[in-house]
Amino acid sequence: MSIYKATKKWYYNYGDFMKKIREHLLTLQDIAYKDFNSRLIPTLKKEDFIGIRIPVLRKYEKEIRNTEEAELFLNSLPHKYTEEYNLHALLLENIKTYDGIIDALNEFLPFVDNWATCDIMSIKIFKKHLDILPEQLDIWLNSTHTYTIRFAIKMYMTYYLDDSFNIEYMTKISKIRSDEYYVNMMIAWYFATALAKQYDTAIKFLEDKRLSTWVHNKTISKAVESFRVTKEQKEYLKTLKVKD
Repeated sequence: MSIYKATKKWYYNYGDFMKKIREHLLTLQDIAYKDFNSRLIPTLKKEDFIGIRIPVLRKYEKEIRNTEEAELFLNSLPHKYTEEYNLHALLLENIKTYDGIIDALNEFLPFVDNWATCDIMSIKIFKKHLDILPEQLDIWLNSTHTYTIRFAIKMYMTYYLDDSFNIEYMTKISKIRSDEYYVNMMIAWYFATALAKQYDTAIKFLEDKRLSTWVHNKTISKAVESFRVTKEQKEYLKTLKVKD
């Protein structure tokens, strides 16, 4: 059963509706961008892309958000093109209730198959539920699906490295061990951001070598590239690199 309320009527019929959405997306195609973007996401095939720049896709999302078309689209999993999944991710941001967004994400995340679709999601309603969100994030952290785990880590990075910081969350993420490149990259991104925001705490995880060797070194590399980490901190971080 769909997580969304039943629609009052079908837009023509389901097949015609999806054809209409897809045909419109194809009018937004930029072939040069398709070639460029497909190289940035090597886990997908070139034919998985239409080639739509994100600002253009966001503009279209604004045109259909909170409409019957958007509701029907959110009930149309699985999709065919990466841009359709990206549109889905953008439309999710408009769900107004916490339970509604959790249900929607639980339905959507298993279909996410690349880092770009995963990272495009910005779930602002989470800001109002930071007290209970970690319970759900931990469920996602324990998933076997690469991009569900990545999304959970990104949410910890987004919402729990400032006023809501808790060392228990950092400890939890430090214990993750994965063979998946896109999980490990997100862990490194998390700790590099933590070094910019919670340096005194995060640095101890590197000093004590509490991360996997690859994540440890990648964290240092990303932090050294950051303008939010001081020159002195960068010099010290370089001394903490370990041999593979």
